[in-house]
Amino acid sequence: MDFISDRIKSLASSQTLAMSQKSAELRAAGVDVINLSVGEPDFHTPAHIKDAAKHAIDENFTFYSPVPGYMSLRKAIAAKLSRENGLTFAPEQIVVSGGAKQALCNVILSTINPGDEVIIPTPAWVSYVEMVKLAGGTNVLVPATIESDFKITPAQLEAAITPRTRMLLLCSPSNPTGSVYTRDELQELVEVIDRHKDIIVMADEIYEHINYTGSFTSVGSFASIADRTVIINGVSKAYAMTGWRIGYCAAPVAIAKACTKLQGQYTSGASSIAQKAAEAAYEGPQDCVEEMRLAFERRRDLVVELARRIPGLKVNKPNGAFYLFPEVSSYFGKKAPDGRVINNASDLSMYLLEVGHVATVAGDAFCAPGYIRLSYATSDDNLRQAMERIARSLADLV
Repeated sequence: MDFISDRIKSLASSQTLAMSQKSAELRAAGVDVINLSVGEPDFHTPAHIKDAAKHAIDENFTFYSPVPGYMSLRKAIAAKLSRENGLTFAPEQIVVSGGAKQALCNVILSTINPGDEVIIPTPAWVSYVEMVKLAGGTNVLVPATIESDFKITPAQLEAAITPRTRMLLLCSPSNPTGSVYTRDELQELVEVIDRHKDIIVMADEIYEHINYTGSFTSVGSFASIADRTVIINGVSKAYAMTGWRIGYCAAPVAIAKACTKLQGQYTSGASSIAQKAAEAAYEGPQDCVEEMRLAFERRRDLVVELARRIPGLKVNKPNGAFYLFPEVSSYFGKKAPDGRVINNASDLSMYLLEVGHVATVAGDAFCAPGYIRLSYATSDDNLRQAMERIARSLADLV
């Protein structure tokens, strides 16, 4: 008897997690794999944040926390949004969850009805499409290419809107491309949304601080749509706290209440200790954020330089996050020395893993066939060695 629901059967497995698992299995078998598939900083959580967590344990913050998070943390988040982004949110509009991923899913499940359409610019993070499917919604994918720095135009957005459109899901800086919308570009998209009063904008801004443009504009800063904008953010990327699992949504009151209601029925409040650590992250010294950003920018420059030396890779210069997303279709149809034929990006990614011993993620995972994603959240030495292996492996294709 089959005990698995159709709902779960309809979901795709996370290809990023699958590639990380495959890479780990090869390393456990003694293969020297360089993992460029992981979407997390390689730095340790700053000491003052870890100290705050230890202090929280000593102070017995070991009981259930309120479902939407400790009021002290929600106040710290509200202060951050005001200080850094010029946004006004009351603590009651903030719901703390077990990571930004849960915050995203909370909002989608709380706002999307079966048949509602969600516009997702692609390439897009692997879980957006699956979350919409879980809610019974319809994904409307709007493709952008490397020629446009992976950013959609107002005309594309307008053309995608129908009477069933319920949400625009925008990620800037982007995973997987590293693209960052300028304020002027966002303004043009906002002008389109402003003409359609029933559309919610959900802005995934988790990579906000890993940004090489010198400025960041939150979608929530546009007054004309502020009352139907939801901000998603958290501590994982800026403070190297991926394992602590703290993210949040900042939303209109009705949506925040709905997310609290939903979360209260399946996970309740996020980890009490991790919440106190996140509070220290927001209220403590911010030097660590800039130090990590500078390291990522240096690595970005290095990996772009090395990738541009490889014939057949089409590369842009990403302005944020820690990913390179080269176009690789020039290798399709070629044959490897072991006889395999590279038919698509998945074949190429597996070839690079099994032969070159470098883990990447095929663009198919991000609704972008023809590309692969490389994370440069690793050491300069690892990046140099990985790009040398990639260059050598690609040169062997005929």
